[in-house]
Amino acid sequence: MSHLLRRPAALSVRASLLLCSLGMFGPATSFAQGRVAAAPAAESAPAPVVNSAMDDRLFYQLLVGEMALGAGDAGSAYELMLDAARRTRDDGLFRRAADIALRARAGDQALAASRAWRLAKPDSADAARLQLQILLLMNRPEAVAEPLRALLALTPAAERPGLISVLPRFLQRAGDARAVARLTEDALKPYRDVESTRVPVRIALGRAWLEAGEPARALELAREAQALEPSSPGPALLGMELMRGQPAAESLVLDYLKQPQAEPALRLAYVRVLTTAQRYPAAVAQLQTLTQQQPDVAQPYLSLGALQLELKNVNEGEAALRRYVELAQPLAARQAAGAANEPLMARGGDDDGPDDDDTTAAGPAQGLVQAWLMLAQAAEQRRDFAAAEAYLAKIDDPRNALDVQTRRASILARQGKIAQAREIVRSSPERGPDDARAKLMAEAGVLRDVKRWAEAYEVLGMASQRFNTDADILYEQAMMAEKLDRLADMERLLRRVMELKPDNAHAYNALGYSLAERKLRLPEARELIQRALQLAPGDPFITDSLGWVEFQLGNLPEAARLLRLAYGTRPDTEIAAHLGEVLWTMGQRDEARRVLREARSRDAANEVLRETLARLRVDL
Repeated sequence: MSHLLRRPAALSVRASLLLCSLGMFGPATSFAQGRVAAAPAAESAPAPVVNSAMDDRLFYQLLVGEMALGAGDAGSAYELMLDAARRTRDDGLFRRAADIALRARAGDQALAASRAWRLAKPDSADAARLQLQILLLMNRPEAVAEPLRALLALTPAAERPGLISVLPRFLQRAGDARAVARLTEDALKPYRDVESTRVPVRIALGRAWLEAGEPARALELAREAQALEPSSPGPALLGMELMRGQPAAESLVLDYLKQPQAEPALRLAYVRVLTTAQRYPAAVAQLQTLTQQQPDVAQPYLSLGALQLELKNVNEGEAALRRYVELAQPLAARQAAGAANEPLMARGGDDDGPDDDDTTAAGPAQGLVQAWLMLAQAAEQRRDFAAAEAYLAKIDDPRNALDVQTRRASILARQGKIAQAREIVRSSPERGPDDARAKLMAEAGVLRDVKRWAEAYEVLGMASQRFNTDADILYEQAMMAEKLDRLADMERLLRRVMELKPDNAHAYNALGYSLAERKLRLPEARELIQRALQLAPGDPFITDSLGWVEFQLGNLPEAARLLRLAYGTRPDTEIAAHLGEVLWTMGQRDEARRVLREARSRDAANEVLRETLARLRVDL
């Protein structure tokens, strides 16, 4: 905020005339000099009148200041407001003076107003907070320490833990992360051993040191906090933030969740962390616990159903989704009724069509759409096309039209009606600029699902010509090229994805795995997959790829270790096929049969599994 507030040498002519005509420089006459006459005695005597402490001089000064601001003379407005604030020691006027300066991008004047406020009211936490905020906005980290200590000291004891908890985020502007961590540590020393603040202090310091690139130090602070107060959710929340780089931090989360009073919201947050890491079985276990604890809460059933279907546990997935529908339908009906009864003006909308922020588009209503789409997909995979269509018929929302039509197209394609399937997607209306891209991707997806690789490749080729910098389209086209054994095209497309998105782990993994699968350029394949794993640590499919390339290189113990790790995280059928083959090759036939038997029970039609069983001649 280097731009300075322009201050004229004298007040504007208009302001000066107003001051003279209104007697600003004459003797002040207080509005509060009159006394309130005693009211006649009565059972319902009116409350006594409390006159304003504002005198005529102050009133006129503030009026002229606001008029000057309205006329674009921010300098005069600031001077008048700050003078009035100093005379009256009024908190609101100090804040108003600082606000005028900030809006004029005059940081030095805003800082001067905050300092004047602190000088006039040294016991004001609001004054210290404003000065701290302005210093952070001005990027003056060297001056932050004193007002920060003052703010902490002036904040009431009951509110101090909350302030301490938000300090790391609040101080993000105060310089580099290590400097912020040291500043936070120094400011919080007086409160480290105070009973009410000792846990928030350690959590705040843990977040600060995590941001500074010292996760081990952050983990130690989180452990200290949990030892001091096992029932506090703070250490578990910090543990979730640490899990990616410090796997041992997960014990903080699990120890907290063992307690009967564990907050359901934190368990759901842990489910999101597990899902992001593709640790679906662990996420399912947490959701099952949550549904047992709160059997009449709808949301967990939706997530549980989605994960069970992803794990090929179709019966369990459909049961969870049906329970979600049972619980969510009354909620959605009440929500819709409330929205219908609310006046249109109160909703802030018009009658031109649905609004993205309309409450009817969120919560249980949209959740029901997701549930019906998933139930339709599950029925389609069972080839119960009538049931799938019945679920789709329940969806009456134009925002989901393409999703519904894509599922209908998939049903037709599975029945061999390819031309009709493609036409139903192509004829879907385009409500926005992204819909053309989405339709091409949907058409390619329908063709891919019924193994029409060449046609899918052609559609994606048209899409990539139209959207030539879209990495997702190029990646999907590369996958179709791989299915067609067009390896040169696949590699060219994946290299282009890497150029467009150097952090796209899937592109590195796909190329490395394709080479390993064909026993081509194995050292390069390993390097590509290792690069992918650096970009997406812990991803079970990339770990599976690395295990497979180690197997192709003849490193059987390392291959088995990696594949066990991948399978334990995500019991996917293809990962099981790879692990089973490695174990079979190592002579561990019983364990191999167990893994392969589990995979067949989940997805007997999987091509990789069937080819592996046939090639190894495994008798299950």
